[in-house]
Amino acid sequence: MARDNPQPAVPAFRPFIPAAAALRELTPLPLVVGVLLGIVFGASSLYLVLKVGLTVSASIPVAVISITLFRLLSKLGLSPATILQNNIVQTAGSAGESIAFGIGVTMPAIMILGFDLEISRVVLVSVLGGLLGILMMIPLRRALIVHQHGSLKYPEGTACAEVLKAGATPEEHALAAESSAGAQTAAQIAAGARTIVAGFGIGVAYKLAMAAFRLWKDVPEKVFGAPLAGGSIAAEISPELMGVGYIIGPRIAATMAAGGALAYLVLIPAIQFFGSAGGIIAPGTTPIAEMSPGDIRGAYILYIGAGAVTAGGLISLIRSLPMIWRGLKGGLADMKGGADQTGEGTLRTDRDLSLKVVVIGVVVLLAAIMVFRTLHMNLVGALLIVVFGFLFVAVSSRLTGEIGSSSNPISGMTVATLLLTCLLFLVLGWTGPTYYVTALSVGAIVCIAASNGGTTSQDLKTGFLIGATPRAQQMAILAGALASALALGPVLLSLNDAATVYVPVQSVASTPAAAQVRVPAASLAALPQEQIKGPQLRDDNRSYRVWHKTDAAGLPAGRYLVNAEGAPVYLVDPGINGTHRTRPDGTQVAKFDAPKATLMSYIIKGILNRELPWTLVLLGVMIAGVLELCGIPSLAFAVGVYLPLSSSTPIFVGGAIRWLVDRRARKREGAETLSEAEHMAESDKSPGVLMASGYIAGGAIAGIAIAFMAGVLTGFNQRVADVMTASNPFFSGPYSDALSLLPFIVIGALLYRAGVPKLRA
Repeated sequence: MARDNPQPAVPAFRPFIPAAAALRELTPLPLVVGVLLGIVFGASSLYLVLKVGLTVSASIPVAVISITLFRLLSKLGLSPATILQNNIVQTAGSAGESIAFGIGVTMPAIMILGFDLEISRVVLVSVLGGLLGILMMIPLRRALIVHQHGSLKYPEGTACAEVLKAGATPEEHALAAESSAGAQTAAQIAAGARTIVAGFGIGVAYKLAMAAFRLWKDVPEKVFGAPLAGGSIAAEISPELMGVGYIIGPRIAATMAAGGALAYLVLIPAIQFFGSAGGIIAPGTTPIAEMSPGDIRGAYILYIGAGAVTAGGLISLIRSLPMIWRGLKGGLADMKGGADQTGEGTLRTDRDLSLKVVVIGVVVLLAAIMVFRTLHMNLVGALLIVVFGFLFVAVSSRLTGEIGSSSNPISGMTVATLLLTCLLFLVLGWTGPTYYVTALSVGAIVCIAASNGGTTSQDLKTGFLIGATPRAQQMAILAGALASALALGPVLLSLNDAATVYVPVQSVASTPAAAQVRVPAASLAALPQEQIKGPQLRDDNRSYRVWHKTDAAGLPAGRYLVNAEGAPVYLVDPGINGTHRTRPDGTQVAKFDAPKATLMSYIIKGILNRELPWTLVLLGVMIAGVLELCGIPSLAFAVGVYLPLSSSTPIFVGGAIRWLVDRRARKREGAETLSEAEHMAESDKSPGVLMASGYIAGGAIAGIAIAFMAGVLTGFNQRVADVMTASNPFFSGPYSDALSLLPFIVIGALLYRAGVPKLRA
C-alpha cells in the first residue's frame, strides 16, 4: 500500500473480490446498459416526484435487471458479466433517480416565479448539480466509506452489495471462498428478476388500461355534505403510488395519510364552516362560501402545508448538525492527509480519481455557472454554490450512511439553502425578478449536488464491500449523471407541455376592463413567438407572441399568448402546478402538483417580495412543532398536509399491505428465528419490494408514454376515450367510484401475494 492506514478496521476488512484479483470492470457494454437504465429509471422517478414529491432508490432493481440481462446474453455466446461489471451497471444506473429528484423538487418553481421552463436552463442545472455532487464526494470517500466502515451502514448500498454477491458466478464465489453458495443464490436472483418483470408488466398494463383506454375511473372521490361540508376523500388508484407506499413502509405511509386527513377532513371543513357567512379572506380572491375543496386547498392549505414542510425540513437538518460536523471534520482531515490515491502502487480497491481532476472539474463547472447567462448567476451566487454545495454534499453523504437515502432530508437542505440565500439577497437589496432565478439556480444546483452526493456514497459503499475499483465507479457515475441530466430536461418539458391547458381569455376575465388589456405596440415585436403545444394544437395552429403579465389588472397575472394586435387570446396554464384541469372541449387533464417545487417558489417570492401570508405559514410551523413535541416525525406528516389526499391514500394502501406482509411473516410458522422473519419482511431485496419496484417503474413509464402520446395522437386518443367511456359503469354513473376500486384491489392482492411467497402451498 502507498501508506499505512491508522484505522485498525480497514486492514481487517476483506472485500468479496480480493484487491489482487483482475476481473473485467469498466467496459463499454455495462456502461452503456447502466446509462440507459439510469435514463429509464430517472424518467420514472421524475414522473413520481412531480406527482407526490418522493422517489425511491433505483440501485437494487437496476442490479437485478443487470444480472438477469447479462445471463441471458451469455446464453447467446457473450462472456458472462463479472460482479464488478454488474456493479458498474448499477452505479451508472443509479444517477438518474437522484438527478430526477433534484430537478422535480426545484425547476418547476421557475414557472411559478413567472419565467419560462427553458430547456437550456433545466439541462444546465441538471448537469452542473449532478457532476458537482459527484466530484465533491470523491475526496470524502476514504473518510466516510473506508474509515467509518464499522459505524456508517449505508443500508441501500449494503443491500445492493448482497444482491450483487448473490448473482456472482461460482468462480467469483471461489475467489471469495464461498463457492457453495452459488447455486442457491442464482435461483434467488432469477426469482427476483421474474418478480420485477412481472411487477413492471402489471404496472404498464394497469396504467394503460386505466389512463389510456379509460376502462375505469382513475380518481374515485367522495365529497361530504353537512355536517362535514367541504370534507372529501379521494384516491388516485395508480400502481406506482401503491408501490411507493409498500417500499417506504407502514409508518411513513400512515403518517403521510394522516397529514392528508388533517387537510381534507379537518382544515378544509373548518375553513368552509367559518367562512360560510361570506366575504373574501386573503390570499383567496373569492368568497369562501363559493369555494370548492380544491379552491380552499389552493388558496389556504398550500401555505399551511408549506410552513409545515419548511419547519419539518429544518428540524431534520438541525437534528443532523452533530453528524454534519463529524462528517466535515473527517472529510477535511482526509483531504489534508496527503496521499492522492491514484497511483499504480496503490491497491486496486483504493484508487480514486486524481484530486487534480476533482479540483479542475469543480473550477470548470463553476466557470460554466458564471458564463451561461440563462442562470442569471453572479459571483455571490457562485460562491454560495461552492459553500453550500460542499457542506450539504458532506451532510447528505453522512446522513445516507446512517439513515439511508429514503430518509435523507434533501428537501430540508434545499429549503435552508434558499432561506439563507434569499435573506442575504434581501440584505444586499437584490429583490428584482432576475434574482428569483439566481436564488433558485443556487438552490437547484445545491439540491441536485446533495442528492447525487448521497447516491454516490451508496454506490461507493457497494463497491467497497464487493471489492470494486473506486476510480472505475466514479467514472461510471459521472457518465450516468451526464447522460441522465441531458435526457431528463426534455422529459420534464414534454410532461409539462402534454398537460398544459390553453384557457381562452374570456374564461379568466375578472372585469369588463379585461377587453381593453393590450400589449403596447412598442413592446410587441420584441416578444418571442410560439405555437400551441399538445392536444389543443389540432384546434389552433396559429403563431402567437408570448407575454408574461405580472399584475392582476383586468386579467390574472400569468403567461399569455397574444395576437398580432397585442390582445391576449389564451392564458397558458402549465401542466406542472397548473390549476385549470379541463380543456375547452371538455377533456379532463391530469396535472402534476410538484409539491416541493411550489414550496421553493413560495420561499423565494415570499422573502424577496415580502408578500408571504405569514399567518398561514406560521400555522403550518406550529403544526410541525406540535407533532415533534408528540414524538412524531413532522416532515412526512407535513408532506401529507401539502399533497392532495388523493395522492396520500394509495401510498397508505401500499403501506398497509406492507404491514400485513410483515405481520404475517413474523407469525410465520417454521421460521427458524424472529430475526430471520424480520429480515425477510424488511429487506430491500425481498420479493414484495421487488414487485413494488416493478409497479413504480411500469406505472411511471406508462404514464410518461401516455403523456407524450397525448400531444401526438390527439384525435386517436379522443376517439378511444369516447368509445371506452360510453355507457361504462366503471367510468361514470352512480357506482363508478366503488367499481373502479376493484382493479386496484386486484393489484394490491397480487402485491401481498408476492410479499409472502413462502407462505403459499
